[in-house]
Amino acid sequence: MGTWLSRLRLWPRSLTFRVIAFSTIWAILTLVVIFTLITTLYRQASERGFDSLLSAHLFNLIGSVGISDNGALTGSPDLGDLRFSEPNSGWYWSVEPASEGVHGEIHSSSMTTSILSPSVAEVPFNANFQRSYSTEGIKGEELEVFESEFVLDAKNRAARFRVMGNHSELEQEIASFQRRLLTYLSLFGAGMIAINAIAILLGLQPLRRVRNALAMVREGTAQRLDGRFPAEIEPLANETNALIENNRRIVERSRTQVGNLAHSLKTPLAVLINEGRALGGAKGQLIAEQAASMQKQVDHYLQRARVAAQRDSVVFRTPVSPLVERMVRVLQKLNPRTKLTLSPPPAEIVFAGEREDLEELLGNLLDNAMKWARSAVAVSVATVPGSANLFEIAIEDDGPGIPEDKAREALKRGRRLDETKPGTGLGLAIVAELVNEYGGVLALERSGMGGLRAVVRLRSLQ
Repeated sequence: MGTWLSRLRLWPRSLTFRVIAFSTIWAILTLVVIFTLITTLYRQASERGFDSLLSAHLFNLIGSVGISDNGALTGSPDLGDLRFSEPNSGWYWSVEPASEGVHGEIHSSSMTTSILSPSVAEVPFNANFQRSYSTEGIKGEELEVFESEFVLDAKNRAARFRVMGNHSELEQEIASFQRRLLTYLSLFGAGMIAINAIAILLGLQPLRRVRNALAMVREGTAQRLDGRFPAEIEPLANETNALIENNRRIVERSRTQVGNLAHSLKTPLAVLINEGRALGGAKGQLIAEQAASMQKQVDHYLQRARVAAQRDSVVFRTPVSPLVERMVRVLQKLNPRTKLTLSPPPAEIVFAGEREDLEELLGNLLDNAMKWARSAVAVSVATVPGSANLFEIAIEDDGPGIPEDKAREALKRGRRLDETKPGTGLGLAIVAELVNEYGGVLALERSGMGGLRAVVRLRSLQ
């Protein structure tokens, strides 16, 4: 659960997320604009067609109605639309007198009751004696009305012609079209976003290859970024390979300089120590002691420089289990009277460092445990719970142990808590320095076996 939450927190910083989010927002905005544009154009075209139809019906109606000698309106208009025959359909026509000398009224069979129209003052006629307006129909529907006054004969007798169309039907058709269009655009948009996301993921795949290649370099399974990369990423891979090669040269140069320095100082310091001892007396002893101190300091800082150079490198990896098993077998043969047990990890652990450093660290801890153990020493290797890149090595014995107030003193270089045992007092100090250089932790605890329990935590490669 924690891993998923951490990934979700990183999503806003992800290049993939940003590109997909931007393209998705752009696609949605584009589809909204397309939807708005198409529906607007469809509405305009539908309303123009609706108005044209009403206008054509109006002229057809005018041409189908006449007037008798006595002023009665005559005619049986057939506008060619069955909706004018269906009662209360919302499609009506009517012809009414508009001047003196005209009487009677005719209307479509669909018009079962009269429909009010606004006064001329409210909606005036245009220059062609026509006007259009909206009104409420018989069933409450919205009607679009085209109306015209027309002179029927030479006596200037005129009639008022009205054709009414159901505008609510038009709105329903437009709404139905909008729903269908929205459905089709939504499906198209979902498909477009999915295809776009897949294209982006495939396009960014080379970046994942670079990341995996860098992980292999960091774990030590590869020395450089290999493979063919796109033209946009190839310069990055080349620069990374150059950086790795430069790092390797720095490490090699540091090792060479460390070796040269050690070789150049070894002989002068040995001469000073021997001369001080040969000189004798207080001055000779002082010279010998100071030369020996210089030799220890040189060894100390040379070792720190070597470890620091190795730690900063990105290509060292050491499998832990085989190395620990081999050292346990060797020390068991050298100390047959001491029972030495090993609890290996269930899965392979890889130390993020050089094999020689891990050997020196384990060798000093095992040697110290075998030296002080009465009859048994236990070694265990395991990953640290709750951490994906840490492991710990615990070495414990059944010896006298170290009091808690003396543990810090035991880690000092050259300090020996018991002068009766052979040794130089450098073992635990070297372990502490190595652990510190690798950014690990060393703890000296009381063992359940009664003696000392030394626990080292170091970084592993995933």
